[in-house]
Amino acid sequence: MCVLIEFQESRIGYCAMASKPHPPLMKKHSQSDLVSRLKTRKILGVGGEDDDGEVHRSKLSQMLGNDIKYQVREPVGLRVWIIISALAFTVMSLMALVCPNQLYEVVFEEETHNTSISIRLYGGAILSLSLILWNGVYTQEKVIIQWTLLSEACYFAVQFLVTSVTLVEMGSLPNAAILLLLSQVLFLLVTLFYYYHLGRGRPKKI
Repeated sequence: MCVLIEFQESRIGYCAMASKPHPPLMKKHSQSDLVSRLKTRKILGVGGEDDDGEVHRSKLSQMLGNDIKYQVREPVGLRVWIIISALAFTVMSLMALVCPNQLYEVVFEEETHNTSISIRLYGGAILSLSLILWNGVYTQEKVIIQWTLLSEACYFAVQFLVTSVTLVEMGSLPNAAILLLLSQVLFLLVTLFYYYHLGRGRPKKI
């Protein structure tokens, strides 16, 4: 009987102890701890975006040259446009290198026999630009993509001016040359559009 009473009393005491609320766990971090945590996250590149919508790149990956971790918020259709531009540059360069005289005759509707060297040099130049564009298809670096688009825009602007001056000197305006000028303007506008939207940052949150 006494054993039973002691057992019940111990059970009641245990239940009373279990029913007591535990004190809340208080975690206090000093300002230096928070600063060190933020620095650690910045070094490791853990989570978060900046005001331009770009994912933070790890400082370690910057030192090691690992650019794959650098993601950017791209405009819709940017990669498709770079592929189209790279294909156009590659085709035009091959045509200028293989059959320069025929390319000149198609555009300006005149026969020529002394411009094959200059046209082949032109083909080699745009072939080099096409390699830059093909590299821009796969890169994740925002700066490289911007310089790729800027190089393409400068090329079309210069080509438009040169073609226009040549047509004025010739005193004629063939249909193929008009089509070439319109395509240059179109490519220039689209390239500048993507360059502007890629470099424009989002408004900062107040």
